[in-house]
Amino acid sequence: MDFNFTEEQRQFRDSLDRYLREAYDFDTRRGIIGSAEGWSRAHWQQLAELGALAIALPEDHGGFGGNAFDTLLVMEALGRAMVVEPYIATVVLGAGVIADAGSDAQKAALLPAVAGGEQLLAFALGEPRRRYALTQIATRARQDGDGWSISGHKTAVLHGDVADRIIVAARTDGEIDSAQGISLFVVDADASGLSRHGYPTQDGQRAADLRFDKVRVGADALIGPQHGALPIVEKAVDAANVALCAEAVGNMAALIEQTVNYLKTRKQFGVPIGSFQALQHRAVDMYLHAEQARSMAYLAAAKLEAGVAERRRAVSAAKVLVSQSARFVGQQAVQLHGGIGVTDELAVSHYFKRLTMITMLFGDVDHHLAQFGGQLAA
Repeated sequence: MDFNFTEEQRQFRDSLDRYLREAYDFDTRRGIIGSAEGWSRAHWQQLAELGALAIALPEDHGGFGGNAFDTLLVMEALGRAMVVEPYIATVVLGAGVIADAGSDAQKAALLPAVAGGEQLLAFALGEPRRRYALTQIATRARQDGDGWSISGHKTAVLHGDVADRIIVAARTDGEIDSAQGISLFVVDADASGLSRHGYPTQDGQRAADLRFDKVRVGADALIGPQHGALPIVEKAVDAANVALCAEAVGNMAALIEQTVNYLKTRKQFGVPIGSFQALQHRAVDMYLHAEQARSMAYLAAAKLEAGVAERRRAVSAAKVLVSQSARFVGQQAVQLHGGIGVTDELAVSHYFKRLTMITMLFGDVDHHLAQFGGQLAA
């Protein structure tokens, strides 16, 4: 399997890295997090102008027709800079669902606006007590005349407080844990009956709890088949996990670079501590774990368009190994920096927080080990 990037992909990656290096340093990020919105519209628009928002969207709807590896390049770059703007929520999950299952009218209305940075999307999937089970949907959508009425409670919706449109997973038939009877709807963020409570997360990102109280949408709000949206949800979550794995790879690369630089400059007994062989070995172990994680992230990206069983097996394997590597690299980076490694003033602690959150999003190690084992048994 060839994991080499094309010349165009390398040029795009270099231009994105250069922009983030020059305009999105650690102090800039801290200022963005401390702002009222918690993210930057100016930087979001710049990402749009660079093509980062459009790169994996269909050419017929304002995109560049890229694939999972193009998204992977973007996520690695965003991970290196710890970008807090809503890329996964809007582009990977929201636009991904619309591109995969939306009607022609939905694609025409939403995808060009996403590509241009004019529309933010969120994917409302999680519910109280659901944890990682994708079939545990209690939110109900009942037919109401020629449309639908949605009622329920969604929790920890990534960037759900800033989105212009919300893609909602709701049950249109069956019991709460049934694989059948799940449907997807697109809802305006200012719809009557929808309330949003936004909050910052531990890693500097944003999330929201959403309550739907008889929120009415038209028949054209239905995305994909009625009662049969679970495969769409599963594919979207797998794509999000691959994007998170790529982001973690970027996080780890930045952590290793910063840690090695610290080892070269911090002195003890009159010499740089990087000259101590034991610390050199620990730095090498960090690099090996990061490279193993990179290989698994690339493999999972290559399998996103494979058969369902093969895709889910590869994604779960990647999430397990990347999460384990993220924990190792993060812990080593903090320990090698000493006491300052956990301070808010140093970027290292922020990288470690983000890596920790990545390991928990859309399935932790235990969940994906069980998923992988189930796939092997099947």
